[in-house]
Amino acid sequence: MSQAIRDALSNDYAAVRDGGAGLLDLSSRGRMLVSGSDAEMFLNGLVTNDVKTLAVNSWMPAAFANVQGRLLAAVRIIHRQDGFLIDTEEATHQRVWKLLERFTLAGDFRVTDLTGTTTVFSIQGKAAPDFVRAEFGREAEELGRQAVLRTAAGVDIFPATHTSEKGFDIFLDRNYADELGQRLMRDGVVPVNDETQELLRIEAGIPHYGIDMDETTVVTETNLDDAISFTKGCYVGQEIIIRIQHRGHVANKLTGIVLEDREDIENSAKISSDNKEIGRVTSATFSPRLERTGALGYVKYDYLNAGTKVSIASGQGEFPATVVELPFVRGSWYEEMNTDRHRSQF
Repeated sequence: MSQAIRDALSNDYAAVRDGGAGLLDLSSRGRMLVSGSDAEMFLNGLVTNDVKTLAVNSWMPAAFANVQGRLLAAVRIIHRQDGFLIDTEEATHQRVWKLLERFTLAGDFRVTDLTGTTTVFSIQGKAAPDFVRAEFGREAEELGRQAVLRTAAGVDIFPATHTSEKGFDIFLDRNYADELGQRLMRDGVVPVNDETQELLRIEAGIPHYGIDMDETTVVTETNLDDAISFTKGCYVGQEIIIRIQHRGHVANKLTGIVLEDREDIENSAKISSDNKEIGRVTSATFSPRLERTGALGYVKYDYLNAGTKVSIASGQGEFPATVVELPFVRGSWYEEMNTDRHRSQF
């Protein structure tokens, strides 16, 4: 990396990427608690993953799909003693609420919106385990990737990445959030602003609802592979998703595209090869780590192999580019990927 680029890096980006830790405020996401004796049964018929296999004090990624197998929302499901906590992006908060609420009269199934009374922080960076250990003890630091620690104070902690670096998400009562945030920053965790969060997200290859995926996207096009069980019973959208699996692959899939230099390209830019349009860009950013522009985009299956040469046409011109595997930046989260721990990017 050139000295000029190094000097231009913000403190928050450097904290996350260069061995420290950054603090992300994820409170804008939606959080709903599903409880009651019928909660597991109803949820299992609604989402793509197998809720029946989810033990108390563990979590899994999942998705809500429509009958055509298209994505309505990507979620995380945390099994607590008092029910299932559903966490989703801000853009899909109200949609998930409505999908769940319609079952409240069908049995012992209750939905409570906790978004306004709770806060979510995430500590991201190679040093994140050190800060988690100092604040919550060694038990929190040593959690398996699918495990959740619930403290005596009612704080839920579990490993999660939003940056491709090591990380932990912390769910807590909003009344205690300021105190925890101030304490973490005093100890050296650097607050990460929204612009840097978006840069880190794209470098990590993590799709964002409303930008990289929406209700027109088939669930299996989005790289949310860990959110799908191919062995569970019936759920909404299963027929299409299983049919695609048996066919072998989707027609298009989200992948990474790296340009040869720093170029400004819009999210709707067309991707082509041999004068044929083969896809479109959904997110793009200049990556300080790559020293060039990286883009997320959907590309036809035949062009997904890493190293495939393509071009991107935008209002600024036409630029040569190359298909690459995601994430663009393979950070400290992947240091333990040879273990059998949960591998999801959430």
